This record gives sequence, C-alpha cells and structure tokens, in this order.
Amino acid sequence: MIKRSSKIYIDKLLEQNSNWKILDIGCGYTAHKNATVICDVQDLSKYYKDRNFIKLNQNNLPFKDKEFDFVIASHVIEHVKDVNVFIDELERISSKGYIELPTILEDNLVFENKNDHLWHMEFNDVDNELIISKKFQFLEPVLTVSSAKKFSKYFRQSLILELFWENKINYKIVEKDFKKEHKISRLSLLRKFFSKLLRSIVR
Repeated sequence: MIKRSSKIYIDKLLEQNSNWKILDIGCGYTAHKNATVICDVQDLSKYYKDRNFIKLNQNNLPFKDKEFDFVIASHVIEHVKDVNVFIDELERISSKGYIELPTILEDNLVFENKNDHLWHMEFNDVDNELIISKKFQFLEPVLTVSSAKKFSKYFRQSLILELFWENKINYKIVEKDFKKEHKISRLSLLRKFFSKLLRSIVR
C-alpha cells in the first residue's frame, strides 16, 4: 500500500515511536533527526561522527531483511538508475516508510535537476500507485535549488510528492512518447510576460 501523506504527519509519527529503528538513505547532509542509521553513497562519516553512518557501495543495501521499522528515502529514487532494484530493496529491509519526490513541474524548474535526475514521478490517486517514466525536459530551468526551497514553502503540493508506504510500494514504470512534444523556451515565456506587461501599461 502506498498513499499520499505529508512530512508533517511523518515527523509526528516518528516522534511518537522513538523506539523504532529508522534508516534515512541518500539524505546527504540533511538526515532526519529521528534516524538511528544514516546511509549514503558519499562518505559522510566525519559529518555524522556522533551518529551511526554506513557508506553505500553497491546496489543491494547492506542490511538484513526487515532490519528497520521505518525507512526514509527523500529525493533519492529520481537519481537511481536501477529503480526496480532500489524499490525492491526498500521493501526488503523495512515494512513501511516515507518517500519524497519532485513533481514533474519541480523537476523541470530547477537547474540542478536537469542532469542529475533520471526519472519523472507522478502519483495515481485512483489506484494509489507511483508512476515512473524517463525524464523529459519540457522547459529550460529557471530556479536554483535554494530558490525552489523558498517556493516550496508556499507551493509544496505543486512541487513535492509526499508518500507513505506500508508492506508494498505499488509502482509502475511507463514508456511515454515525447517526440511530438514542444519544449517551452525561457525566451518565449519572457516575450509573453513583457507583452502582457506592456498591454496592461497601455491600458
């Protein structure tokens, strides 16, 4: 089962279950405060010197079956080449968790996402299913990561997918044909903006 949730709800859930063994994977320098184990492809052992840090060196996660009560994968799946293996591994090492992902809009708006992300993410609310497709750049980016974080304060639901899963992560990888799609250029957006601005001034 996988469904929409919110980080606020997840934070409360983890606070209420302080005895849980919690893994935060791929978090970089922003590990969740309640994580008991932190795992990343970067060697951040010095940064997390007072916490249990494990460096990831392979596709298969270095943990036992159902070793954790909860696993957090925030802004990770869109980077992973073998997404099937990674999702299977999340299900193997835990019975539930939280997944945070960029929406297609956020993925297109941010400069850093253009080359770093491999997948687009959507959520089917009818079937409660994560829909994964190869990334397509519909428009040239206009925001930095720091700017996007400011935007997400007010437009979080438009920019971020917040998902809670238990027992199974229902997902589907789909092929999309983007050959007929026309990219939106920054120049065309600027032209329309100034055209509208001038018309409003003339009035």
